Amino acid sequence: MSRLTDELSSGQVADIREVLSGNHNYLTGLERSLEVLDGYSVANAEATYFTGAMQITLERVQNFGSELGLDLILAGGGPIGVISGNPSDNAQIQLQGVINSLNDDVAGRSMFAGTTTDQTPLPSADDLLAQVLAVVTGQTTPEDIVAAAENWFNDPAGFDTVAYTGSDTALAPFVLSDTERVTLDVRANDPAVKDLLLHMTVAALAEDPVLGLDVNQQSELLRINGLGLQSNQDQLTSLRAKIGFTEERISLIAARNQAEETSTEFARNALLAADPFETATELENVQFQLQGLYSVTVRSSQLSLVNFL
Repeated sequence: MSRLTDELSSGQVADIREVLSGNHNYLTGLERSLEVLDGYSVANAEATYFTGAMQITLERVQNFGSELGLDLILAGGGPIGVISGNPSDNAQIQLQGVINSLNDDVAGRSMFAGTTTDQTPLPSADDLLAQVLAVVTGQTTPEDIVAAAENWFNDPAGFDTVAYTGSDTALAPFVLSDTERVTLDVRANDPAVKDLLLHMTVAALAEDPVLGLDVNQQSELLRINGLGLQSNQDQLTSLRAKIGFTEERISLIAARNQAEETSTEFARNALLAADPFETATELENVQFQLQGLYSVTVRSSQLSLVNFL
């Protein structure tokens, strides 16, 4: 009766060996599959969180670039020179915000440094400005300054070697199922990111006395980089779309894993399930037998020789 009561309350048989007839291979396989799927669930959660953090960071970076681009176009007022605040100072502040965002980490792992997850991929804004200033010093026109900066950012021996401190190797793929791997290769030396840093940095240097630009040249330099930042929006959107595609794949794989886990749990439960109707009927029979035994015991205890004399 105790065994049947437990089976009725838990919904599972108490004697697994009897149900499996000594063959545990099938049950062992189901339980192992559930353990593996549970591990993949953790990997899916990690991949989802990591890609989500990258998406949020790039959204913030893109907003920095979009807002600064408009400000620079407005600030480069033409013949009368710079007409709005201190655009170079604003560019420097925005540049520092972009670098801080790209140097951010998730659970101690840098997001945009490739496999070098233990260090930040970019120098401080002041260091980057000093590196670019050394490259563009001596150029006399806004167009030449931008061209010199572009050459340095695009030269493998330039930005990628001097400024970028991350790895050129993508992160190891996220293993999300027995057959699915997801690779996410988005680093701080991506062409879209470098183009953003280029225009922000040059704009921040527009009023630097080392360059010796007059007011009109400063205005033109700000305007060129403002337009560059606006054009850069499409590149950043494509980069974010790449991450979004990866996020969608992770979501689909997680849904398939969840469906497989549900079906595996159902198979295991069906294998070990105790039929509630059959169990209740058997329990009722046992209770009836026990009551009969109690009745016989009571009657036996009441027997007396006197009653037969």
